[in-house]
Amino acid sequence: MRTVFIPFFLLGWVSFGGPAAHIGYFRRKFVEQEKWLDDEAYGRLVALSQFLPGPGSSQVGFALGYRRAGVPGAMAAFLGFTLPSFILLYLLATLSVDALDSPLVEAVIHGLKLLAVVVVADAVLGMSRSFCKSALHWSLAAFSAALLLVLPGLTTQLLVLGFAALIAAWRTPVEAMAVPAAKARVQWLPLLLFAGAVALALMPASGWLHQIYADFFQAGALVFGGGHVVLPLLQETTGGLISPDRFLTGYAAAQAVPGPMFTLATFLGADLAPQAPLLGATVATLALFLPGMLLVLVLYHGWEALAARPRVAAAAAGINAAVVGLLLSALYQPVFVSAVLSAADMAMVVVGFYLLRGRQLPILWLIVAMLGMSLGYWALR
Repeated sequence: MRTVFIPFFLLGWVSFGGPAAHIGYFRRKFVEQEKWLDDEAYGRLVALSQFLPGPGSSQVGFALGYRRAGVPGAMAAFLGFTLPSFILLYLLATLSVDALDSPLVEAVIHGLKLLAVVVVADAVLGMSRSFCKSALHWSLAAFSAALLLVLPGLTTQLLVLGFAALIAAWRTPVEAMAVPAAKARVQWLPLLLFAGAVALALMPASGWLHQIYADFFQAGALVFGGGHVVLPLLQETTGGLISPDRFLTGYAAAQAVPGPMFTLATFLGADLAPQAPLLGATVATLALFLPGMLLVLVLYHGWEALAARPRVAAAAAGINAAVVGLLLSALYQPVFVSAVLSAADMAMVVVGFYLLRGRQLPILWLIVAMLGMSLGYWALR
């Protein structure tokens, strides 16, 4: 657990930029550097996370920990990656958040957004080399990116992934996908735990703690796509209990800190339980993450076994190509659009990309470089 917890905990402090950037961070750390798995296996985990409710990037991290060290490894990965943002958002919820409005902090946040552009661009380039090895896969990636740019949204994303799977399974010769078959295993214990968690969430609330659990579990079970997608569900859940200004303050704080955006639940849970803010924050956070994590445990082995069958492996390769297109569309919207606002911003992105790809600068030093450029430009204006 320690060997899984430490790298995820360190990543949790520096993983800015949202789900698309997190997938890039994970790939660079665990595929390229640590070599826990290859790009194809990593692509299957990313594809699985796209079809499950919950926080997509956190589910990828959870699955990486599970692949490495079973359930203890999965728990270590989740705790390591989530704990930094949980700590920061809990402190912001219980202390003052006025500093978020200062120009200096805005310059820091802007530098981190530019970092996200660099990391996502690197992920798109690296994954395209691994997943787009034929004209068919390049076509699927380009089609997926173009459609998602014109018609963004969860429905389009799911349709694109399904279409890519069908086309790849139909057009790829089976003999070209000589993958040994694996036996699927039903994970009954996680399935029973998921059923029990659903039943508990649907029971009439017996107190404030149960109410927090039920509200946040239901939101986590209904949101697909993770990240910003959870915002309207949580706003509806807490609309009558937290003022709009306070909710937006928490949302801004969740974007300003590293790690998963689902830890917005930490901020809201602390606000909903002023009599026990730490308990409220903990229950809200765990409840929001719980559905997606349990479903990963339920479906992981079945997905791996299915993905090992030749025809399904072809479909999975098509999904991986579509994921490249999905990341490419995310690189533009929201990552690039929200970060690159001037020619100077674009210049900083170019320099950052050179430092990452050309000089192989470690992520920590890249963060220092991007923040230094952003703060320097802010000071000169």
